[in-house]
Amino acid sequence: MKKMLALLLAALMLTGCAANTVAEATTVETTASTEAAPAETLSSSEHVSRFDSETVIVLSDEGITVNGGEETDTVYTSHDIIYYEDRDTYESGNPYGEGEENQRHSAEEAAAHTVVNITAPGAYRVSGTLSAGQIRIDLGDDAYDDPDAVVELILEDADITCTVAPAILFLNTYECDGNWSTETAQANVDTSDAGANLILYGENQVSGSHVARIYKDAEGEKKLWKQDGAIYSYMSMNVYGPGSLDLIADNEGLDTELHLTINGGNIAIRSQDDGINTNEDGVSVTTINGGSLHIIAGLGSEGDGIDSNGYLVINGGTVVASANPASDAGLDSDLGSYINGGTVVALGSTMDWAESDSEQVTMNLQFAQYQSSGSAIVVTKEDGTVVFAYDPSEDEVLGENMRQFMGAVISCPQFVQGESYNVYLDGIVTGSDIGGVYDISTITAYEGGTQMQYTGTDVSMGFGGRGGQGPGGKDFQDFDGERPELPDGETMPEGGFGGRGGQKEDGPGGFGGERPEGFGGEMSEDFEGKMPLPDGETLPEGETPPDGDRFEGGRPDGAGMNASGEANTVFYMQDKVNAFSGVSAVAE
Repeated sequence: MKKMLALLLAALMLTGCAANTVAEATTVETTASTEAAPAETLSSSEHVSRFDSETVIVLSDEGITVNGGEETDTVYTSHDIIYYEDRDTYESGNPYGEGEENQRHSAEEAAAHTVVNITAPGAYRVSGTLSAGQIRIDLGDDAYDDPDAVVELILEDADITCTVAPAILFLNTYECDGNWSTETAQANVDTSDAGANLILYGENQVSGSHVARIYKDAEGEKKLWKQDGAIYSYMSMNVYGPGSLDLIADNEGLDTELHLTINGGNIAIRSQDDGINTNEDGVSVTTINGGSLHIIAGLGSEGDGIDSNGYLVINGGTVVASANPASDAGLDSDLGSYINGGTVVALGSTMDWAESDSEQVTMNLQFAQYQSSGSAIVVTKEDGTVVFAYDPSEDEVLGENMRQFMGAVISCPQFVQGESYNVYLDGIVTGSDIGGVYDISTITAYEGGTQMQYTGTDVSMGFGGRGGQGPGGKDFQDFDGERPELPDGETMPEGGFGGRGGQKEDGPGGFGGERPEGFGGEMSEDFEGKMPLPDGETLPEGETPPDGDRFEGGRPDGAGMNASGEANTVFYMQDKVNAFSGVSAVAE
């Protein structure tokens, strides 16, 4: 898709969606909105150092300098990087780990990497190039419970490459949520006191690997090491701007064991597996308060854009996340995704819908067939007002790897509950964009787009929310249980598509007539495309749920099939979170 107006204000962050009217692609009228203001965040988006001074580290392949001089007792280099060895067993005969052949490394390759060790609290400003090495922050085993065990790692025009392990590793720092448990887990966490902090200045390049699961010797298969991401923290971590980070990962991109809070920065992630992952089951929270994230994940066989094993909360900023087109989601979480502000575009095959009590209006689109990721996505009011525009071909991250998607999650501060919209693909947007996301106030015209329609809807979410039912399911009326045709060379994952609702193997679309995981309502025993009931509601004996209808007094105008049995082009935002299925082009 060709951009018609040169990029303006490229150094500025996109602050949200304003409204312009485009009538017949020529007339422009500016309007304003006070709807859907971002939620108040728990962690400050501005980084304020707790330290009075900084230690300056300059990297090079010949050695490092510390404050212009030699290495010190607390900042020094070594060649003892943690990596997955090329072996099957320990000398004791115990199994070594779970690494596959391509995850093993020779001792010579590992020894060629320089580890820059940081072993004391403080602020460390790092610049220069390390073409084979790692920055490792290790404040000792007692750091976990020590609120003073804090490191601010400031990257300023740094270039770090590691081919055997994470390029940046926070091994031991203070854990601000030291009393975490699955019983007390919640979506809102304050990580401002976390010991692991990454601050971005200038332009930074990081290319990292990972360490597959290594077992402890003589203790069966208990984990000794496992570091999944190119930047990895064993503790909760904060990320701040205002600079940029270009992260390339041979496995996952930005990972933490517990919580991750992104407060700012221009972050681009290209990963073979998940782009971002927080991996403590039932506890971890990924929070995005600001910044600009552009993620293309799953460049290998699988991978979600953002994957939280607990909660995902987006309060602000710009989030563009693309997943592996075969079976993954742009956004994925085990306990719930909440979109409270910002501009969000998530593309994938499955859809992990935002929770119904999210604070910002969200549109979930499930297409009847695969769409090209090179197609612009434009949403307008019925009068032609453009409220959202994103062109992946203008996104430097996604534009390098054109592929397909079947589900799209879109949220913008300009979406208003109770309003109706039109959706278009392709066409030419005339205006200014940052990474393909258009500043709506600059758009002077939009033309040539193909209008979309839909045949099914679940505005009150039904199986949505944590179900994320994909195109193989019976809850979407338009598919009739048939599996869609996949792109050449791609196969349907076993059990069909699905989000974290829990696929069942024996039923239509994977549900098998059973209640989806995470769904609390009643369901008829002979479920065949019937809609579930809200929690606490039951049906009279002998009655079954109605076909795809959860609206009191009938469906609103534009919801699913109209009275003539035709598809609708009006996308009505009944609730904060709205789902539309069977989305396809309007026949000419």
